[in-house]
Amino acid sequence: MSLVAIVGRPNVGKSTLFNRLVGMRQAIVDETAGVTRDRHYGRCEWCGKEFSVVDTGGYTSNSDDIFEEEIRKQVVLAVEEADLVLFMVEAQTGITDYDEEIADLLRRSRKPVILCVNKVDSGEKIYDSYQFYALGLGELFSISAANGGGTGDLLDEICSKLPDETEAEKVEHPELPRITIVGKPNVGKSSMTNALLGTERNIVTPLAGTTRDSIETLYNKFGYEFMLVDTAGMRKKTKVHEDLEFYSVMRAIRAIEHSDVCILMIDAQTGIEAQDMAIFNLIQKNRKGCVIVVNKWDAVEKDTNTMKEYIEGIKARIAPFTDIPIIFTSVINKQRIMNVLEEAMHVYGNYSRKIGTSVLNDTMLPEIENYPPPAWKGKYIKIKYVTQLPTAFPCFAFFCNLPQYIRDPYKRYIENRLRERFDFTGCPLTIYFRQK
Repeated sequence: MSLVAIVGRPNVGKSTLFNRLVGMRQAIVDETAGVTRDRHYGRCEWCGKEFSVVDTGGYTSNSDDIFEEEIRKQVVLAVEEADLVLFMVEAQTGITDYDEEIADLLRRSRKPVILCVNKVDSGEKIYDSYQFYALGLGELFSISAANGGGTGDLLDEICSKLPDETEAEKVEHPELPRITIVGKPNVGKSSMTNALLGTERNIVTPLAGTTRDSIETLYNKFGYEFMLVDTAGMRKKTKVHEDLEFYSVMRAIRAIEHSDVCILMIDAQTGIEAQDMAIFNLIQKNRKGCVIVVNKWDAVEKDTNTMKEYIEGIKARIAPFTDIPIIFTSVINKQRIMNVLEEAMHVYGNYSRKIGTSVLNDTMLPEIENYPPPAWKGKYIKIKYVTQLPTAFPCFAFFCNLPQYIRDPYKRYIENRLRERFDFTGCPLTIYFRQK
C-alpha cells in the first residue's frame, strides 16, 4: 500500500489533518506546539483508493526542545519511506526559516511533494497563502484541516499522484501462493532462502539483524511456483531501539499478514523460547498456515530419542494447535531443505482446500449422531447441517437449534473429527455454530 507522509514545522495542524484523513481522533491535538513526537500510522480511503498516512512531529533546529534531534530523525525516515509527501505550512505566520529548511530537504529527497497551506478558514486568508509559491514547490492547496475545507480537492490530487505499483504486482502474480520465512534474528532465515533458491540472493553474515527489509522472490523450480518472502528477525519490543529495526519488525509483521503459509524457524541450540511463541501466536491469530523448522540441528548433541523428545517439547508449548509439521534442518549442510519446501506446499494445499457441502454433511453428521452435543439445562442441541464458508482459510459453519449452549470441549471434538477425516495439517481451523 502507498504511503503518504505529512511533514512541517510545529503547530501547523499536521495531526488535525491526519485525524481527518483517517476518520478518527488517533493523534493527540492541542494548541501547544510540539505535542506529536513519534510517528502515527493510519489508513485513508478516497474514491475507492486506499493508502497509508503517517503523521510526524514538528521539524525544528536549534530550539530548546530536548526531543528535537530525535523528531528530526523521525521526519527524515518518514520522508525516505513515503511515496508522496504532504508539506504543511500555515497561512497566518507566513514563510519561516523552518519552512525553507524543510522545503530544501524535500527538494533533495526527489519525492513527489504537495504543498498544503492550512488554517485558511475564510476567503480573505486565501490571499495570504499565495506567498508560499516562493518556496518553489509548484501548485499549492489551501485547506482548513479543522473544519475540512478544501480537503476533497487535496485528496483528489493525492490519489492522482500515488503510484499503482501494488496493483500492478497483484496482477502480475494473481494466484501465486505467498510463503514467508519468519523467526528471531540470526536463526538462518536468509540462509534458508538462499538454499531454496540455489543462489546467493540475500546477504548472510554472522551478525544478527543483517536483513532489514522483507525481500520477495519468485520461486519456480521442481514443479513449484510461489512467492518466497524473507523477513527481518523479530525481537521483543523492549529490545528494539533503532528506527531501522522498528521498520524491519513492522514490515515482517505485515509480511505475515499478507502470506498464505509461514515457515517459523527456531534455533535448535536454544529451543522454542518466549519470542518464538509470540511469533507463532501472531501466525495463528492471522489464521495462516504454519511449518516449524528447527535449524542448526547439526550443532546439537544427539542420542536415539533426542528428536522425539524435541518434538514432544515443541508440541507441549504450542498446544492445543499441535497438528503442525516439524522439520529438523541444517541449512549450512543442506540437510532436509527439500522437505521444508514439500511440507510448505502441502500445507498450502490444505490451507486452500474446499470441501463440497454434500461430502461434509455425509461425513460429519454421522460423527455428530454418534456423539451429540451434551444437553444443557435440560435443552437438547441438534446439529442439522454443515457447510464450508467462502473464506481464504478453512472455516466451517454448523447450523443448530441452540448454538449458545455448545461449549469449547465439543468444539474441539468437532475440530479433531474434521482433522481426522480431511487433511488440514498445518492450518488453523475456524468453526462457527449458527442458529439454523
